[in-house]
Amino acid sequence: MDDDLRSRRTVFATVGAGGLALTLTACGGSTDTAQPAGTAGSSAPESSAPESSAPESSAPQAGGALGSTADVPVGGGMVFKDQKIVVTQPTSGEFKAFSAVCTHKGCTVGDVADGTINCPCHGSKFGIADGAVAGGPAEKPLPEQQITVEGDQIMLA
Repeated sequence: MDDDLRSRRTVFATVGAGGLALTLTACGGSTDTAQPAGTAGSSAPESSAPESSAPESSAPQAGGALGSTADVPVGGGMVFKDQKIVVTQPTSGEFKAFSAVCTHKGCTVGDVADGTINCPCHGSKFGIADGAVAGGPAEKPLPEQQITVEGDQIMLA
């Protein structure tokens, strides 16, 4: 009887872990580093499970390079999923950065297209110039993040 009880516990534990992995994936548990996001439909498939069980940091590390200014199209942007930052270039030479965590339910935004930062989970849209809500269900803007541009590199401030 003890072996049967252990077997059932193992099955329940395994099923529970699988459900957790699916939940994390649905809400932005991706491990993609960066994704160009200048056109609609440019989102890459998300991974099916997190790579480690260590908790993710919601705050980016200061001083690190995010990418090249050439990778961020004018009027578009790029989502850096690992750092949870989206960098936009509303006008030529003007770079803005915002949290890539949607203020509606915490999903990671998926792309930047047609002047908005777009969340794939529930359809929220945010302006590329100021992170303001351009379409719900989100009610709060994306928080601005501090970046600097050094030469052709976008750096975390």
